Amino acid sequence: MEKEFTAQFEALLEKYSELLVGESKEGTKEKIKTWALYSHIAKSMPALAKHWNELYPEAKEEIKQISLEIKQLNEQHRKAKK
Repeated sequence: MEKEFTAQFEALLEKYSELLVGESKEGTKEKIKTWALYSHIAKSMPALAKHWNELYPEAKEEIKQISLEIKQLNEQHRKAKK
């Protein structure tokens, strides 16, 4: 990929992270990237996600934890905005 595109896409991810959870730390952005990609795969190819979940139960649990953390951060962020 082009350096310019990569920088522009990182800016998009940073803004998405800020709007979603109120921060854009590198670790948080990586979790959001993982969560977003997994969510897309699970919705667009549920059989693939199911197969992966069965193949890697520990990773499935990690995805659950990441999802839960993002949900909690999002709820905290929304409450803080009120």
